[in-house]
Amino acid sequence: MRLAAKGLTAILSIITIGAALSLPVSPAFAGDDGNSKNVTEDEIVRALAPQPKKPLTRGLSVGPQTSPAPSAEETKLLQTVRGRSTRSLSSTEREEIASAAKDKPNIDLEITFDYNSADISTKSLPSVQALGRALTSPDLKGSTFVVAGHTDAAGGEGYNQELSERRADSIKRYLVDKYSIAATDLVTVGYGKSKLKDPSQPMAEVNRRVQVVNMENKTTASK
Repeated sequence: MRLAAKGLTAILSIITIGAALSLPVSPAFAGDDGNSKNVTEDEIVRALAPQPKKPLTRGLSVGPQTSPAPSAEETKLLQTVRGRSTRSLSSTEREEIASAAKDKPNIDLEITFDYNSADISTKSLPSVQALGRALTSPDLKGSTFVVAGHTDAAGGEGYNQELSERRADSIKRYLVDKYSIAATDLVTVGYGKSKLKDPSQPMAEVNRRVQVVNMENKTTASK
């Protein structure tokens, strides 16, 4: 009887393990490719909100503390490029934007596009929609954002530069049309294949993406 009971227990254990292995992966944790998930509105807001400064004296409270306002040079740069078409930016202006954006709140949404296209991929639409909701939230509404388009390394520099600009424009058009975000609050720039996310795999899909940077918080943005 004891041996039979042990045998039955072993069989039940095997059945239980098999059932667990056969369960589908929850869509809340896996994306279309099975190993990624779409970003949420809250995640975007947290990433793009101005970061609090640490108080100089322990225990001293002087009200809300936010990231420092843009420098005079950064403000001048934003005033120069705000409202400009993506293609009108010079290579010098593109690099100045990249330099100014380095220490600003940012998020890489990995918004992917169809190959050789500026069409937003179906699996990335939820992330773009979450971005639209986040940028219209009270915490971020009114800020100035850089929307930077990137490509993979396939093709020549000129072609990729133009493709990255069209991808940035595609995101901007979606946000303006669907979420009524002011066009002047979105500065679009293309970097072609010059700033690959994964240089070790230059042709990988992750390189075909859009990055978003909060350049000015809403209390300091110059309209």
